[in-house]
Amino acid sequence: MRILIVGCGYVGLELGRRLTASGAEVVGLRRQGDPDGTMAAAGIRAVRGDLTRPEDLEAIPGDFDVVVCTASSNRGGADAYREVYLGGARNLVDWSRRRRLGRIVSVGSTSVYPQSDGSWVTEASPAEPTGQTGQLLVATEEVFAEAHRSGVVPTQVVRVAGIYGPGRGHLFGRFVAGEARQDPDGGRWINMIHRDDVASALEAVLRRGQAGRIYNAVDDAPVRQGDFLRFLADATGLPLPPAAEPRERQESPGPAPARQRGTSNKRVSNRRLREELGWMPRFPTYREGYAEAIAAVVSGTWASAGASA
Repeated sequence: MRILIVGCGYVGLELGRRLTASGAEVVGLRRQGDPDGTMAAAGIRAVRGDLTRPEDLEAIPGDFDVVVCTASSNRGGADAYREVYLGGARNLVDWSRRRRLGRIVSVGSTSVYPQSDGSWVTEASPAEPTGQTGQLLVATEEVFAEAHRSGVVPTQVVRVAGIYGPGRGHLFGRFVAGEARQDPDGGRWINMIHRDDVASALEAVLRRGQAGRIYNAVDDAPVRQGDFLRFLADATGLPLPPAAEPRERQESPGPAPARQRGTSNKRVSNRRLREELGWMPRFPTYREGYAEAIAAVVSGTWASAGASA
């Protein structure tokens, strides 16, 4: 297989490692190219380019069996979402008209689910966010869905929960820094997934997933925000954060939009990924997934690389 990863960063690099290890030819597009050699070390051919610039896509040589779009707005606001996600999707679909592409897999976000009653949500649940950034993510999904319906190119969307992993984890980082606050009632559900499991989910979708399908990528154990912070306090010996003021909202871990995630309250199901594609997470819950980071905090060697991608 010949695969292009657009936005070959935190998640895309790990996906590329998996794919090259299985014999695929992988090309990675990133704005800054590969200045530190991490893509080359993973066997990925680096191409310097920007998804928001159609001419950069045109400069990529050859055709591809799969294009995986893992581009990030770097936690920007609505303008960044409109440019990177919505504009980028339009650029990719337009580019696909002039190339032979087997399919496009787009990484989305479970923040498109606005449910606030703690209920379980699946891919069939309404995705009707009230916030502007969430609405732009839904509009982005629709660009890909229309490309599939109209026969331009087969597409899939993977809605990813809050990503954490080596050097990453927004709420975890705030907890370690003493900046976290408990929700007033501690009862809001948060949904997470380890970076490595995002990569394995994407590989399962691009290899075995049904075209035109949406898949939720999330671990097996949604957790109430207060319970997660108590787990961290018990595991690290650090103090339990105080409760937030009534109007203060604690951001949950994961990809933007944090504002939308901070006001939603739902439990996201991964049943479709498991049952249709046989996917199983390496880190089924946050307990296994954060074990290495917790050990690093206890030993004094943990260092955050920033908020989740």
